[in-house]
Amino acid sequence: MVEGMVKVDVLSADGRSTTLSGISDGGWLGEGSVLKSELRPYGVVALRDSRIALMPSETFHYLLTNNLTFCHFMIDQLNARLGQFIALAESYRMHDISSRVASCLAELFNPQLNPRTNPVLQISQEEIGRLAGISRQIAHRALHELEDAGLLHIRYGSIDVLDVDGLRLYAREHTE
Repeated sequence: MVEGMVKVDVLSADGRSTTLSGISDGGWLGEGSVLKSELRPYGVVALRDSRIALMPSETFHYLLTNNLTFCHFMIDQLNARLGQFIALAESYRMHDISSRVASCLAELFNPQLNPRTNPVLQISQEEIGRLAGISRQIAHRALHELEDAGLLHIRYGSIDVLDVDGLRLYAREHTE
């Protein structure tokens, strides 16, 4: 991602959609599919005007084989993505709704996966709900709880994140 924000989502056979991740400025996506030489099994949808740089598969594989710095970057990238999905599974199993929302928002600021995220997130409450696996109405309540805790400010169509470390701490400390 050169700039902007996209969501990575999947559709079930009956047409239901769930968002797996958000990718913002400086983030990467699709490396797993290139490594496995397969089509992406998920959709990518722009949440706002975005510029995306594409790397040809041949270039990717050349760099992976011949450039140790790129190879290390890719290992770090895949490790961060694995950590993201392990944290997501933990969040779904052990944490309350507000901490799940805090975790999803904090993950948009993961320095490895989204190195240049703007603290003003141009994202709807519906999309936050999709990231957290909840309805827009429940996301609305959770966001107000996080706002009351001084971690963010809610605006129409955007969220001002005031304390990323506070969101991470909130996500870890609030269990069901």
